[in-house]
Amino acid sequence: MSVIGEEEVRGCKAVFKAISADDQEQQPTEIESLCMNCYKNGTTRLLLTKIPFFKEIIISSFTCDQCGWTNSEIQSAGKIQDQGVLYCLHIQSRKDLNREVVKADSATTKIPELDFEIPAFSQKGALSTVEGLIDRAIAGLEQDQPLRKIIDDPSGNSFVENPFAPRADEVLSVTHYERNAQQNLQLGIKTSEEEDVEQEQLGNKIEDMRNEVLQFNTNCPECNAPASTNMKLVQIPHFKEVIIMATTCDVCGHRTNEVKSGGATEEHGTRITLHVTDVTDMSRDLLKSETCRILIPELDFELGMAALGGKFTTLEGLLKDIKDLIVEKNPFTAGDSCTKDKVEKLQAFGKNIDKILNGQMDVHIILDDSAGNSYLQNLYAPDDDPEMKIEKYERTYEQNEELGLNDMKTEGYQEDNNVD
Repeated sequence: MSVIGEEEVRGCKAVFKAISADDQEQQPTEIESLCMNCYKNGTTRLLLTKIPFFKEIIISSFTCDQCGWTNSEIQSAGKIQDQGVLYCLHIQSRKDLNREVVKADSATTKIPELDFEIPAFSQKGALSTVEGLIDRAIAGLEQDQPLRKIIDDPSGNSFVENPFAPRADEVLSVTHYERNAQQNLQLGIKTSEEEDVEQEQLGNKIEDMRNEVLQFNTNCPECNAPASTNMKLVQIPHFKEVIIMATTCDVCGHRTNEVKSGGATEEHGTRITLHVTDVTDMSRDLLKSETCRILIPELDFELGMAALGGKFTTLEGLLKDIKDLIVEKNPFTAGDSCTKDKVEKLQAFGKNIDKILNGQMDVHIILDDSAGNSYLQNLYAPDDDPEMKIEKYERTYEQNEELGLNDMKTEGYQEDNNVD
């Protein structure tokens, strides 16, 4: 089957259109290619499309008219995400088997109750359902029994549908994690000793040049063209230092910004609750770290940590990003996968966000950060804000596990390293 190079695809981003059954102009390209079953000529159809949350993809389908053999696969044309992703889905009914899944070829699929595993890179990527993945792996597997379905993808490019969006899914857990050295090697990401030295030197420069904007060369995450990233260490009043990184591509115009905490993980988690009473609250400065969850109880809404990454913005900017993520860029609101009820539910959620932005809805915005590195501006500082409550709490074992703190040892090194 013919394979298109990733760099060539990135150079033709205009041909990647959002997937939609209503687009009559979006037609596949047909290529005559060799059938690997009978070694006669068949036809490969390629469709270059774009699915939100999964970047650009290449859907290919092969059919041989001589022997009847068929094959289909999905190939990612986007970049590898910054973190791997682990989806754990507890299947309680047959309806759960209809959830749509984007499975990258780097993903591992497991069913612990059957001691069953599909290793990474043993299958091509697929845009399917949970039932489709099982059918593809094991013929005749019974579909009605309760199962626990797990997808572990170090590239971070897999996705499992949440049919209850924008509400949280009680049977689906999503965990983002840092890849280990072996996973980076499998994905073709090399971490050399020279790069580690450069990062250490860069950290020293940040200490020495706190009042300067540092600039270093990088590649655009969209078109892969050479670009530059600006880095600045900023002191937020009544909070702490943060590192703001901004990248602008002169070729395609893509812009990104990212915020990293400049300090260590706090001893306690922090929960900030703001009672939104006026449209002026939208102008409050806000720092959301990658470990912060966003909750709006009145809308029965919860956004998990790392979903929007680290951001230094305003409350208005955060709400617009949430609406953009949940409503505008949801991959299951268009095409054959969408239903009327699902679309209406998400559209109603978007209208409620607009009401909050316009000061027409009385709600509470909660920033729950287990690492304690998020911030919301106090308009009455240094006095207490009557509409904002800040709570410190002890992290649970599970929260410390997510932050990698349970196995972290910060004292007693000298005793352990002494050699008689």
